[in-house]
Amino acid sequence: MSGRPAAVDFADPALEAEIRAGLDTVEARLRDSVKSDYPFVTETSQHLVAAGGKRFRPLVVLLAAQFGDPGAPGVVPAAVVVELTHLATLYHDDVMDEALMRRGATSANSRWGNTVAILTGDFLFARASDLLADLGPEAVRLQARTFERLVQGQIRETVGPAEADDPVQHYLHVVADKTGSLIGTSGRFGAMLSGAPDPATEVLTRFGERIGVAFQLSDDLLDVLSESTDSGKVPGTDLREGVPTLPVLLLRRSAASAGADQHAAQGGDRSEDTAQSAALEELRRHPVMDRARSVLEDWAEDARATLAPLPDVPAKAALDSLCDFVVRRTG
Repeated sequence: MSGRPAAVDFADPALEAEIRAGLDTVEARLRDSVKSDYPFVTETSQHLVAAGGKRFRPLVVLLAAQFGDPGAPGVVPAAVVVELTHLATLYHDDVMDEALMRRGATSANSRWGNTVAILTGDFLFARASDLLADLGPEAVRLQARTFERLVQGQIRETVGPAEADDPVQHYLHVVADKTGSLIGTSGRFGAMLSGAPDPATEVLTRFGERIGVAFQLSDDLLDVLSESTDSGKVPGTDLREGVPTLPVLLLRRSAASAGADQHAAQGGDRSEDTAQSAALEELRRHPVMDRARSVLEDWAEDARATLAPLPDVPAKAALDSLCDFVVRRTG
């Protein structure tokens, strides 16, 4: 991995060098872990690994490990486990969303079909489980409970809110399960496997959950605001596909009655590119974007406040900078 991790502002050069070296090791082990005796499985499994990504979850593992022994033998394997788990969910998500692109490349389901994409995701889950077996029963149990939340979050999103539910709160619950849970587990893995004190482990787990929600909410804003995105998705993809992200849900809540606003609130019309572009422009200019950004900022500040009990070491400052990153990337 060249350069510094994009999400972090390092004030300490020694910590930066250590984290960069750790991420390089994670990357090498990640690429090795998706190899199979069957070349086609290797090809499909390497598809998203080769496409890159921020490696946000491994980064959280490595930074959390700084509160114990960062060189402990389980830390790097745990960082590989969380990234494999994340990548596996992306294969499955793209099938459910009928996505055409992922991280600037053709999605696996578009290239090889839904069945291969689903089975590739399953293969990555299997490889993650194999690595976990060496990390002990507590790590296996933690991963199982995290996976449970990932699945429940996806089901909750698929079914949608009940009539009595507030759609915005329902969505935030979905995000906490689908994104926050795995990043929270990243913090717990790093702290737990490095031998950090129990209070620090709890803090880093809560931080991961909160920064994870903020990270997803910033993605929601980027889908509307960006001309291009790091994920390789076309801006407005969620809007076009009718995915009810935070800005759209807040717009619906505002009960806007104008035609363009209503069009945006309903998710646009997939078959009308001109109308879709107009809806996206209307949403970009709508005051609801300020409200969405305010929700994002609240989650980021909540994550920052969670860090307060930790000792004032360079890793704490680096984690604090993630709170700025999730907001800054939408500007």
